Amino acid sequence: MTHSPDPATVVIYSGGMDSFTVLHRALREGLDVHALSFDYGQRHRRELEVAGRVCRELGVPHQVVDITAIHGLIDNSALTDASRAMPEGDYAEDNLAATVVPNRNMVLLSLAIAKAVNIGADRVDYGAHGGDHVLYPDCRPAFVEAMNDVAGIANFEPVTIHAPYLRASKAEILAEGLAMGLDYAETWTCYRGEALACGRCGSCRERLAAFAANDAVDPLGYLQRPDDAADSPRPETAAESPRPDAAVEAQRPDHDAGES
Repeated sequence: MTHSPDPATVVIYSGGMDSFTVLHRALREGLDVHALSFDYGQRHRRELEVAGRVCRELGVPHQVVDITAIHGLIDNSALTDASRAMPEGDYAEDNLAATVVPNRNMVLLSLAIAKAVNIGADRVDYGAHGGDHVLYPDCRPAFVEAMNDVAGIANFEPVTIHAPYLRASKAEILAEGLAMGLDYAETWTCYRGEALACGRCGSCRERLAAFAANDAVDPLGYLQRPDDAADSPRPETAAESPRPDAAVEAQRPDHDAGES
């Protein structure tokens, strides 16, 4: 077992806005930050690629854990089954439930807790936020609090699950990040893995709404922003846009089977 000489935390880092802000918040606390990302067979690798680049630039230790072996256990979701249609429009229980990945956060937290114990860190940072509570059960305070109780007794060394934005909105998280001077061009949110964000999926729309609430402009490029033509058909170029991760996905043995 390798112990960190300084107070340390393991940050579950997806490469998205929330975990990006959590990562920088932990760094500003002066903690020895270890970023942990997961490849669980999601539809694309854009977030993982962004996460890797950010950690290299920051000099933060970053580990990507391959847990694609569990893909067949969690493939009942539009985020893990490329054959399913990706829902579009604002977050709502009737159309975004298709994006729930069964038990994902319990799995990820369990592995992050294990890493924390292994390196002598007493904390795991996790970017669950208030806007996800209605749709995603494993982002709700009751779940996080219960997992925190388990993390305190599951090993000889107790670990605390730190979810600083558990009761915050996406706009409030962004406001804090902007106040820190963070560059959100270094994040990826879109459920699709194309060269540009789609601007139509619930994740894109929530992100753009957060920027609008802060009177700020999202630095990411979009195929279409809702305020430009929210109800127009998706451009044909969307299907033709080059995907930077396409070559990577093509090398994955399950790519042709539609399990990426």
